Amino acid sequence: MTESLYVGAELSIMDTQTKVTGVILAGGLAKRMNNQDKGLIRFKGQPMVSYAIAAMRTVADQTIINANRNIPEYQAFGLPVISDQTDSFDGPLAGVLTAMMFAETGILLVMPCDSPLVNADHLQKLLATRAKNDADVAVAFDGKRLHPVFLAIKATLQPSLQDYLQSGQRKIDLWLEQHKMVIADFSNASDIFTNINTMTELSDLEAQGEG
Repeated sequence: MTESLYVGAELSIMDTQTKVTGVILAGGLAKRMNNQDKGLIRFKGQPMVSYAIAAMRTVADQTIINANRNIPEYQAFGLPVISDQTDSFDGPLAGVLTAMMFAETGILLVMPCDSPLVNADHLQKLLATRAKNDADVAVAFDGKRLHPVFLAIKATLQPSLQDYLQSGQRKIDLWLEQHKMVIADFSNASDIFTNINTMTELSDLEAQGEG
């Protein structure tokens, strides 16, 4: 009886460690888009954040949105909405830290709100790459450069991230390099990381889909 209880407890702990919280980063100021809220801008008739929500749906046990503006509009998608701990728009790492504080799972799966070409298969690859290597974090790589806002990351890095931000540092690459990091290679699908920073880029990407 004791043995079966122990096994059950062990499985419960492992289940928590391997469950995934999806995190959609929508907390930036989007200065190049006249401070519009990028997640709510429409791409092919749908708010951009809706594409990220759809991509997360089958790979995350729970999905949350990190947003610092237009909270009621994001809440309308039916997901928890969390804001940074500060009101100074400290960048994506601030959103990741807030998500780590909120999440009850061992793994976070992170993506931005403005990459509508990324789908569930791409996110699953991030998760699988981290798990296969038992790494602290897996980061997307397009064959030329890293895309450090696409992450599968252990929640246990929270103290490290908190210290890093409290020291005044903000650069995501420098913090990631402090940990056991592996690369998820997307060089055969590099176009999926096309994000939208200006209204011209939005129009261009929509036009490509029509061609």
